[in-house]
Amino acid sequence: MDAVFILTVAIVIFALTFDFINGFHDTANAIATSVSTKALKPRHAIILASIMNFVGAMTFTGVAKTITKGIVDPFTLQNGTVVIMAALLSGITWNLLTWYYGIPSSSSHTLIGSIAGAAIASSGFQTIEYQGFLKILEALIFSPILAFVVGYIVYTIFKFVFKNANLTKTNRNFRLIQIGTAALQSYTHGTNDAQKAMGIITMALIANGYVDTADIPFWVQLACATAMGLGTSVGGWKIIKTVGGKIMKIRPINGVAADLTGAAIIFGATYIHLPVSTTHVISSGILGVGASHRLKGVKWGTAQRMLITWVITLPISALIAATFYYILNIFL
Repeated sequence: MDAVFILTVAIVIFALTFDFINGFHDTANAIATSVSTKALKPRHAIILASIMNFVGAMTFTGVAKTITKGIVDPFTLQNGTVVIMAALLSGITWNLLTWYYGIPSSSSHTLIGSIAGAAIASSGFQTIEYQGFLKILEALIFSPILAFVVGYIVYTIFKFVFKNANLTKTNRNFRLIQIGTAALQSYTHGTNDAQKAMGIITMALIANGYVDTADIPFWVQLACATAMGLGTSVGGWKIIKTVGGKIMKIRPINGVAADLTGAAIIFGATYIHLPVSTTHVISSGILGVGASHRLKGVKWGTAQRMLITWVITLPISALIAATFYYILNIFL
C-alpha cells in the first residue's frame, strides 16, 4: 500500500471529521429559534435538522466545485496533500475551540482561511486564484449584511400584516409554521455547508491523481452528507443558547421571520455556487428581525462578540493552517 493512498485516505477521514464537527457546531443555527420559542422540543428539532441537512447535502454540488478550484488550482498545487491536511487540521482545531466556548464562528471562514493559509505557506501568495478567492470573500462579507437588511424588512412586513391579530392565537399558529421554517433552514444549511468538505476531498483526489476533473464523485457526496447528518444529531447546545437567546428574546413570529430570511439568503448563495457562512447569515437575520422589532431588545454586546469572531476567524485560521503546514512538512 503506497504512501499517497494512505495520505489520501487520511485526508478523507479528516474531511469527514470536519464535516461531522461542522454538523454539531452549526446545528444550533438552523434550529435555535424553534427551540427557543418551544415550537419544537430539542430532541425533535435535532432529528429534523439531521434529516434535512442530509437531504440538502445530497441535492447540490455547485458550492463544492467552487471550493475545489476557486481558492487554489488543485491541478498545479505544490505539496497538495500536505496543504489539504494542514487546512483540515486547522479547521477542526478552530471549530472545536469556538464550539467549546460557545462562540458561533463560521466553519466556512475557517475552512477557506485554512486552505489559503496552508497554500501560501507552501508556494507563496501567487498560488491563490484571486478572481475566485475574492468572489468567495465578497459572498462571505456581504451575505450577513444582506441577511440583516432582509430580516429587518421581513419582520417589518409581518408587523404591518399582523398588527391587529390576537397575540395568543398568532403565537400558536407561528409555532406550527416554525416547524416548517426550521426544516427549510436545515435543508438550505445542508445545501451549502456540507459541500465544503466535498470540495476539499475532491481537491485531494485531484492533487493525488485519482480524478482528473472537478466533478464531485457520488461516494464523496454521500459520505459528506452522512457525516453532516450524524454530526447534526449530536447537537450544539452551547451555541443554541447564544443564537437562540443571547441575541434577543425570540417569539414565534420573530423566529419565522428569521428562519425565512436565513433560508432565502443561504439558498440564494447555493444557487449561484458560492459558499457563505450559515452561522453569520442566520445570526445576522436574527439581528435584523430584532432591530425591526425593538432596537433596545437586541443584546448588542453578543452581536459585537460575534462580529469580532467573524473578522478574526479568516486570518487566525490561515495562521493556524500555515503552522500545521510547516509542522507536517517536516514529517511527510
